[in-house]
Amino acid sequence: MVTFQQKILHLVKCFRRQWPLFSNSERTTVCGADCMLMALQLSMAEVNKQHHGDFTVSLSDVLESWNYLLHDKLGLYENMKEPENYADVKKAYHAFLARSNMLDLIDIYQKCCSLGLLAEDESIYPVQLLEFISGVMNAQENNGSVLSTPTRINRQGQEHVKVAVLAKKSVCSYLSLLVNSKDDLALAHILNVPDRGLGREAFTNLKHASQERKMSIFLMATSFIRTIELGGRDSASSLYDPLRAHVKGLSNFVNFIDKLQEIVGEILNTRIAGGRILSTVKMHLLKGRSNGDPFCQAVEEAVQDLDLKIKNIIDSQQETSTASTTGVSPAR
Repeated sequence: MVTFQQKILHLVKCFRRQWPLFSNSERTTVCGADCMLMALQLSMAEVNKQHHGDFTVSLSDVLESWNYLLHDKLGLYENMKEPENYADVKKAYHAFLARSNMLDLIDIYQKCCSLGLLAEDESIYPVQLLEFISGVMNAQENNGSVLSTPTRINRQGQEHVKVAVLAKKSVCSYLSLLVNSKDDLALAHILNVPDRGLGREAFTNLKHASQERKMSIFLMATSFIRTIELGGRDSASSLYDPLRAHVKGLSNFVNFIDKLQEIVGEILNTRIAGGRILSTVKMHLLKGRSNGDPFCQAVEEAVQDLDLKIKNIIDSQQETSTASTTGVSPAR
């Protein structure tokens, strides 16, 4: 019997195999539930900036719009009140994904269904996908387990889970940005991981600058640092350019991504390149931390897990001839 988790994996694999049917770029990436929610939050902040002058949004408003967006995109219309400025928010959300070279799970699901790409035992009902993305299905699946008893999850265990999630998210975000340089969500997560002095203000300044110049946030950061490296600090567009306060941190970030890109370009063996990239990211994240730091152990475990997954993917896809004929680079 095929589980729902396996059906979701089949859905993503279908996208990977048939990517030209979904996008014009092989570097398009999948936007899962957490990224969808973050993209919506940023989109709502943009709309609020236009209507009210503040690049902020309340959590309650985000959750209300999130619930409505999922029902709307899946065609599960109920007696729900449309949130304020929803049409603008939805437009900004899809524009954000397009700029970031991303497709969310609902877009991929609907495309697969319209093209008849899913087998009968891989079919998914809209209400199932709604429950999966909103987290309801995961909660239901855990109802019969010991882990579903909230009174026995101590604070230490909760902290361990948080650190593990942070570590894996950090490593995966570096890989995502390496594959898709337009992935602004991945950049937002790792811009200041490890600490580069690039907090909320730096990200906001970068985002505004990228919007003005109509480019991705990473390209904006790269362009700014290259200009300074080639012409010196005085070559920046303005003495009052807000980005000038973040030169050191942005330089550190851009040059590290350059280092990862060099590995992809120099090492032709995909397995070796993947291992080298993961090792380089690990050393970067652990620099300056003590061995007893829980984050260090979490990063080690995340890297080992991802390294094994990369190996398994390569072992199960010995299709280099297919890659060469479709134009998909082996490094991807």
